[in-house]
Amino acid sequence: MHNEIIIGGFGGQGILFLGKVLATAGMLEGYHVSWFPSYGPEMRGGTANCTVIISDQEIGATISDHPHIVVAMNEPSLFRFAPSLKEGGLLLINSSLVEKEYQKEGIEIAKIPANQLAGKVVNNPKTLNMVVLGALIGYRPILPLSQVHRALEECLAGKEGLIEKNNQALETGWQYACQGGVTHVSQR
Repeated sequence: MHNEIIIGGFGGQGILFLGKVLATAGMLEGYHVSWFPSYGPEMRGGTANCTVIISDQEIGATISDHPHIVVAMNEPSLFRFAPSLKEGGLLLINSSLVEKEYQKEGIEIAKIPANQLAGKVVNNPKTLNMVVLGALIGYRPILPLSQVHRALEECLAGKEGLIEKNNQALETGWQYACQGGVTHVSQR
């Protein structure tokens, strides 16, 4: 098993935390992991992305030129990272903020209204990153959801008041994906 994942958006969307939880879940599952954050100097509102690699073999590089999965939380990230997606890869788009359509042969495209689900279902707009992570695991089960919950709790150690809402957001995204709520466009 080897998955290279790029998560992109802007500061304030929880991009780096999403990647950290994913990498921690991979580590808890016994895989080799790499988490490589990148963000602009202005932080909130500026660009933010991270590369997460989860593998059953040692990882030689912390960057990915051709990821298996791209999570685009905003339009600039979509057009920056989606072109490098491997054939057969998954493009997961936050349709709350990305209105433009994207076309590429040989990939799968899934859309989730993460901002709406975080705001209306979870009643906490700040949990949109966990809604997206839940949808990713529901759509492509690269790790067990139980391990992602465990990783979330580990990453929020000392901030126990945030765990319940974030776990609810994970479940919301996962259920949305598993019940067919994710708009899916397969392109072959």
